[in-house]
Amino acid sequence: MSGENMSGEMGLRERKKRLTYRAISDAAIALFLERGFDAVSVAEVAAAADVSKPTLFRYFPAKEDLALHRFADHEDEAARVVAARPADVAPLEALRRHYLDGLSRRDPVTGLNDEPGVLAFHRLLYGTPSLVARLHAYQGRSERALAEALRGAGVEGLAARLAAGQIVAVQRVLAEENWRRIAAGERAEDVERDAVSAAELAFAQLREGIG
Repeated sequence: MSGENMSGEMGLRERKKRLTYRAISDAAIALFLERGFDAVSVAEVAAAADVSKPTLFRYFPAKEDLALHRFADHEDEAARVVAARPADVAPLEALRRHYLDGLSRRDPVTGLNDEPGVLAFHRLLYGTPSLVARLHAYQGRSERALAEALRGAGVEGLAARLAAGQIVAVQRVLAEENWRRIAAGERAEDVERDAVSAAELAFAQLREGIG
């Protein structure tokens, strides 16, 4: 078999895996939104996605992962931003620009999104303690990935870990504040100005120290 054919088959398998991954998660989230996370079994999700339970667990090791794959996609995002930044841009400045761009794009991860589907998903997430706890594990992995990227950018040892922890925590708090206001009935376009100001304040504190 030629290298081109092998590459094509590998590409096809990878596309099929991504489609299966997405189909399972979409089926799960639809059931969770309809009936609540705790009321839906893994077996019901597998049946709705037309896969076996062993297949489901190959893609999603825990039930909580079925709902949180959207955050998993962002797990190493901050690390990638630092690694891909231009040589003349400091890591923190690259992250600030990326976060502000996310606000302008209404990236759901920033909390600044009032689309009905996003609102429903966030209510499911923040209203389910086991999902909130699992999200913290995702954030821990995000911190570790970011710390490694900061070390690659010249930040040494414990300083990289401390900086990563502070940055991930700041982004979490900003997103939670945006979500809190939108969940209370405000529109994203009305929250955006304050969200940008809060982000600028937060990154200024990171840059200059709390004092």
